[in-house]
Amino acid sequence: MLVDTHCHLGDAAFSADRAEVTGRAFDAGVGHLVVVGESRASTELGLALAAGESRISTTAGLHPHDARTWTDETEAWLSSTLQDPRVVACGEIGLDYHYDHSPRDTQRRVFERQMALAGAAGKPVVIHAREADADVAAVLRAFPGVTAILHSFSSGADLFDAGVGLGHYVSFSGMVTFRSWNLDDLVRATPTDRLLVETDAPYLAPVPHRGHRNEPAFVRLVAERVATVRGEGAGGLIERTGANAGRVFGPRVQSA
Repeated sequence: MLVDTHCHLGDAAFSADRAEVTGRAFDAGVGHLVVVGESRASTELGLALAAGESRISTTAGLHPHDARTWTDETEAWLSSTLQDPRVVACGEIGLDYHYDHSPRDTQRRVFERQMALAGAAGKPVVIHAREADADVAAVLRAFPGVTAILHSFSSGADLFDAGVGLGHYVSFSGMVTFRSWNLDDLVRATPTDRLLVETDAPYLAPVPHRGHRNEPAFVRLVAERVATVRGEGAGGLIERTGANAGRVFGPRVQSA
């Protein structure tokens, strides 16, 4: 089963044609969409989409950009929301030291709180890491019982080695098709049972759609490129990454 493990269907880029976008994905053979809830608003939209379509799940969390907005009420909301069966992971959470929209110490504190909530709920986490590899790795090591997905991986070998060493999953996006991409060695090094594919739509559209809005239907292009890099057939890779998605995200994705 082809699974887009990370798409932002709640983004305003899809406001005018969200239903058509999801329809095109299913018509293209995508068996399940994991909609990312990087805020309360996007989580609520993801929950609504998942309520009407069993082939859609959502995540719930607070992006590091917005860590400064974290309150006790946010924590209570997230703790409750993670119990919903439509929510298959906590995320997108992590650290972003490139933009620093929230203070770094606040980002780390909120990241750790969300890791703890995910562990209590028995849900995996979807990790955003940008120019913060060492601190992300340290937090992952501090929560060995929480399974992580290193989303749209483009970090260095140190975070890759830390994640794989801890048994986490590595997800690749349309970046693998870019001329500037230089991490094929890590694509090949990802264990077969820890490999995932995603679009990160509406961002990072793969070639030949580079420069245009990305859509979940394009995840097949990501899978095909990853298969080429690894020297595998696309069909087999799609089957294995789909099985991996079902394993990490649980029954809702497994039964799609």
